[in-house]
Amino acid sequence: MSELASPNSANSSQTTAAENKEKESAAKPQEQEEEIDIDLEAPETEKAALAIQNQFRRFQKKKK
Repeated sequence: MSELASPNSANSSQTTAAENKEKESAAKPQEQEEEIDIDLEAPETEKAALAIQNQFRRFQKKKK
């Protein structure tokens, strides 16, 4: 009888895990994203983008 109890308990834990994943995925779309308004033509934005790109390129070179 204990042999039957262990597969049943495993199935119930798997069902619980699947239900938790469904709950988590259902909760994510309900969260509202913060809308960010950035002027992509602003000189400061262009300077920041170039600085980020340069740092990333340096990181990629070091990585090799």
